[in-house]
Amino acid sequence: MRYLWRSSAIVPVFLAAVVGVPSTGWPKGEQTAQITRLDHGVARGIVKAAAQAVLYAQVQGRVSMLPYKEGQRFEKGHMLVQIDCDKYQAELAVAIAEHEAKDAVYKNNVELGKLNAVSKVDLETSGAEAKKALAAIRVATVNVRGCQIAAPFGGRVVSVMVNEHENVFPNDKLISLLDDTSLEIELVLPSSSLSWLKRKSPFSFVVDETRRSYPARVKEIGASVDAASQTVKVIGVFEKLPPEVLAGMSGSAQFAEQP
Repeated sequence: MRYLWRSSAIVPVFLAAVVGVPSTGWPKGEQTAQITRLDHGVARGIVKAAAQAVLYAQVQGRVSMLPYKEGQRFEKGHMLVQIDCDKYQAELAVAIAEHEAKDAVYKNNVELGKLNAVSKVDLETSGAEAKKALAAIRVATVNVRGCQIAAPFGGRVVSVMVNEHENVFPNDKLISLLDDTSLEIELVLPSSSLSWLKRKSPFSFVVDETRRSYPARVKEIGASVDAASQTVKVIGVFEKLPPEVLAGMSGSAQFAEQP
């Protein structure tokens, strides 16, 4: 079966309609009918954010601040969720005080040991207690840091799963994010395209929602071919990020005529 037709300046890439893509060559959870179906012989694609994440609670506590709402933009490192931290800060202060006390005992035993005025067992025990107290400081510090959820990258809020004043527990979903500063185009092409398809190969991508065509290029080509459908996953990027295009939009890809 031939996949390319010569018509004029461009030739649409043909891909047989696939109902579902098997797991071979496809990470679990990335199977989508939108990028495997065809419309009039044109390769379909979907716009995806280069980075997206759902942030979870690391500690139990009351949500005291949610400065960003759905759709709002934030910068990397900005605080997205603040959980009341009085309890954990108090636990950290206690851990620091206990370490100071046990470290003082250990240091005193070290000096006594030089004079053979303390047993080896007492010296080692006091040293172990000091290390244990130091480890408690580290645990308390992790809990304090967990009170504030910072943005791992710049982008926009997709959804907020909690409200201010609600009590949350570890592993509760808090907020969903995506980085729309770097959008990708996910395509599925026939494996026969590998005979001419290269990284940086140019193509045009017509977005359904905007009805406009945008220049794009191939960023990455999948590491394996799906044996059942004889297709390969291809990731493209816009030559210039269009501000009106959002993650989740779909469209059609056309590549320049190949020899």
